Amino acid sequence: MSWLNFFQSKHDLKHTFGRGINASISADEEDLFIKSAEAFEKKEILEAYELFFKSLINYNDGESNKNITFSRDNKKLDFVIYQGSAKITGTITKEHLYAQAIMVKKNTNVALKRYILERNYQLTYSCYFTDDEHIIIKLYHDNTTMSPQKVFYPLRELTLNADYDKEHIKSEFPDIALEDVNHIKDMNPDELKLKYDFLHKWIEELETKVLTLPSNDNASMQAFLYLNILFKTDYLLVPKYKIYQKMSKTIVEYFGEENTTIESKNEELKRYVETLKNISFEDFSQNFYTSKYTFNPTERTSQEEVIAFISESLAKIRWYKNNRYAQVIPTIYRYIAFYTLFNYGLYPVLRELLHTLVEIQNPEFFEALDYTPLYDKENETFSKRIIISRIDDIITPHQDRFKSLESFSDELNFSSINEFSNNFYLHLQNLNFEEI
Repeated sequence: MSWLNFFQSKHDLKHTFGRGINASISADEEDLFIKSAEAFEKKEILEAYELFFKSLINYNDGESNKNITFSRDNKKLDFVIYQGSAKITGTITKEHLYAQAIMVKKNTNVALKRYILERNYQLTYSCYFTDDEHIIIKLYHDNTTMSPQKVFYPLRELTLNADYDKEHIKSEFPDIALEDVNHIKDMNPDELKLKYDFLHKWIEELETKVLTLPSNDNASMQAFLYLNILFKTDYLLVPKYKIYQKMSKTIVEYFGEENTTIESKNEELKRYVETLKNISFEDFSQNFYTSKYTFNPTERTSQEEVIAFISESLAKIRWYKNNRYAQVIPTIYRYIAFYTLFNYGLYPVLRELLHTLVEIQNPEFFEALDYTPLYDKENETFSKRIIISRIDDIITPHQDRFKSLESFSDELNFSSINEFSNNFYLHLQNLNFEEI
């Protein structure tokens, strides 16, 4: 069913954006899932797992990404699942499922051992152990009363945590080499240089913008500027390893520190942006790779929660507009999209719409990646026909499921980029995802 891969998009992108799966699910994914459930009920265990794995395969340009591969005979099914830095291998019999990810070679690092022990207490279905050679995270499951739902969550936990912990180990214990990572590929050097240059361009623009803020009572405006560049870097550049780990921690701490002044938290954001500014291209390049992904890291967020955030953010924009702080308003319009994409698990249609808005709001970056620009910043004009067609193409395929979901392409306001963004968010709030 569609809840399995709710973060995926029907549009195939030439590049990776954000932390979700940038690919398409199988056209018969829901049917495969239902057939898997029926096979489990009939105790046709290997058939059920084969159907289940087929429902999780994702595609680009109609070709399988081979994010899951498997082979089956009469007695067992062997499989491989890829998730970023993690490679999960496993075997299924009629009685049991066993899966594992090799992390690093067995070693005597006390801090790493402590981390692994702490992680064991945090995991629900999987656990860490060591054999004679490696530290491994594993999952063992009984197939007696199995269903697609019962296997989905344990495999998702194992896969996501193996990927996360490998990236954490690489960041915190750089002298310890990761194992079983031959599947990940280096990023194209030209794309790396483009991302490095844009990061520094954005930081330079940020520093210039901060200087234009009023000298008193500007803490909230500074917060929007600094947080926006972090969310923007995460979504558009998609760094891994140390940059992602540290950036995510910085964002979480900002929103989690309730007893700290906003000025103090801004200083932390500023210090971290300074580290990004001073990073060498060589060090920057070590934080990127390309790989395959099977599971999404973010749980589904209710539409009501997303609407509430957008409403609250638009209210802040109105306040800044009424008090004549116009210089921060464009940043907040971009911040809303990046924040939502970073924090929430969205319906596919909503994620695609927000990505379209991101393309419109950041035309220089996408044009540098050879995408057709949707907005001409210099002339302040929109590619109206392309935008209207894109919105219709995003919404129409979902209308069979969501009968009250309507396109708003003929109601867009193209008078300015700010008015367009405001109008776009208002329409997002009115999207109806009720299944009738």
